[in-house]
Amino acid sequence: MTDTVAESGRASASPAELNTPTDHPAVLQPDVLVIGGGPAGTTAATMLARKGWKVLLLEKDAHPRFHIGESLLPMNLPILERLGVLEQVKAIGTFKPGAEFPIVNDDGTPMAPDNEGADQYNTFRFERALNPAFGYAYQVKREEFDQLLFRNAQANGVDARERHKVERVEFGSDGRPSIAHARDAQGNAFTVRARYVVDASGRDTVFGNQLKLKKKNPLHQSAAIFSHFTGVERRAGEDAGNITVQRFAHGWMWLIPLRDGVMSVGAVCFPEYLKQRRGENEAFLMKTLESEPQVKKRMANAQRVAPVHVTGNYSYTCERMHGPGWVMVGDAYAFVDPVFSSGVYLGMNSAEQAAQVVDGALRDPSREAALQREMDTRLKRGLKHFQWFIYRFTTPVMRHLFNHPRNVWQVEQAVISMLAGDVFDNPEVLKRLRLFRFIYNVTAIRMAPLALRGWLKRRRQVGVDVGLQGAADTLQPGPERAQ
Repeated sequence: MTDTVAESGRASASPAELNTPTDHPAVLQPDVLVIGGGPAGTTAATMLARKGWKVLLLEKDAHPRFHIGESLLPMNLPILERLGVLEQVKAIGTFKPGAEFPIVNDDGTPMAPDNEGADQYNTFRFERALNPAFGYAYQVKREEFDQLLFRNAQANGVDARERHKVERVEFGSDGRPSIAHARDAQGNAFTVRARYVVDASGRDTVFGNQLKLKKKNPLHQSAAIFSHFTGVERRAGEDAGNITVQRFAHGWMWLIPLRDGVMSVGAVCFPEYLKQRRGENEAFLMKTLESEPQVKKRMANAQRVAPVHVTGNYSYTCERMHGPGWVMVGDAYAFVDPVFSSGVYLGMNSAEQAAQVVDGALRDPSREAALQREMDTRLKRGLKHFQWFIYRFTTPVMRHLFNHPRNVWQVEQAVISMLAGDVFDNPEVLKRLRLFRFIYNVTAIRMAPLALRGWLKRRRQVGVDVGLQGAADTLQPGPERAQ
């Protein structure tokens, strides 16, 4: 184990110095190798470096780089506080007091404007969650947010290197990672022998693909098309920073206000709808957004300021999240759908627990299996609650319940807690979410014809190929696909 950061003095070096490795030897030998320099990877790396371990983090791209997932949850904020960057995130973020859902009729048509001619919204403010640690969150430009976390990892003693790609990992006869093969920014090959490996490679899911663990989600598939705009109308007053989630006939849309007058706008679509785009991404995006009157009105003076991105194969899960000497965190293990903005939080939350697993296993190898099982159980439990809502979000039943929220037995507050990310360790929230499931089922029986049509439409999407192989997927190009 290495000296602590304070003793080593590495934290005093500049980010530029830390990110310019000297000629590396044929084999690097850190305690821990972290693959991927996004929020999950930098969180795990920082936590482990603070515990005194020698951590090498390899990120294939260079910061700043564009990334989807700009809306944080209140449950992100305690982690950011522990990382020591909350005030910095506040400085680059847009204050987000809640999430809002335009009210529509049960058949999906827009609700008539109110007496003052304004569109009607249901706003779920995070301050109404059950015992919230933070009653708000932030919207962030991911290129700024991710770079901030990466530099913070370096300042905490992590040997974090950009444009260094891990290509494959060899395993020894004991089933543990033995050698990682990588290339630096100049294309030079080198190897890493680490005592433990954390796969935080996101949708690249290095172990998921290499070990054939990545599996297409059999219950949910979707694809997204989106861009950044200026001139998009923001909600008035204290709601100006809210994320807007707008259902439409073929999925749902988001409007995420960012700083400098920028709005992230896009649509997560059923595959059978997105495959109709015929290659003209911008025209298809605008046609989709203009199909909803409430969104069209807000986009009246919009000017696109970024490329239009299309990405598919959203939903997958790996068969395992750990093995002897390795663990997967965040999107490397699973991704479902960004409807509740859970991706960054799930990544950072799992990374924080993974750091505890790795630290415990390195100090006492006999505890490794138990620590991994504990992590597995907790993370799958929380993910399951998000998945249940996500799978049903576009159904007529969920639309009806979100249009007519009732706080009987604090069920609405529990749903707000779920929207805030509090689905892991709060028994009061989990108990009421189970009650919400019962309410959902009763409502589905009452709305049987509509509920059945919604279920059949959702099931039909799973087998649809959206046609985003190779470069057609502008965020995740390449042949790798879940099986």
